[in-house]
Amino acid sequence: VQLQASGGGLVQPGGSLRLSCAASGSIFSINTMGWYRQAPGKQRELVAVITSGGSTNYADSVKGRFTISRDNAKNTVYLEMNSLKPEDTAVYYCNADLVTRRVDSRAGYYANYWGQGTLVTVSS
Repeated sequence: VQLQASGGGLVQPGGSLRLSCAASGSIFSINTMGWYRQAPGKQRELVAVITSGGSTNYADSVKGRFTISRDNAKNTVYLEMNSLKPEDTAVYYCNADLVTRRVDSRAGYYANYWGQGTLVTVSS
């Protein structure tokens, strides 16, 4: 199983970016998917999560500016980031709680996976 994140880059304050993260491999089902971030010298923190049913939860610092969504058919989670601030600068990581698929196509085991991270820099 792999999670491939993309969409990071350099943006000016007030700008927007859209991150994507696609899960691939032997996946039976995906439960919660989410985005976390880690700024230099700081601990990794939750940005937003979304359940398979579409329920969402956001960090207070991004509420009203960021929107998380997912396409279950594509095993992909998105993070739409608007009104970006310099303090949003960080490496953004996607995360997934999922059930693997066995070779006989039955459900395997529960596992948690991280993507490789994508850098978002907000600066003028």
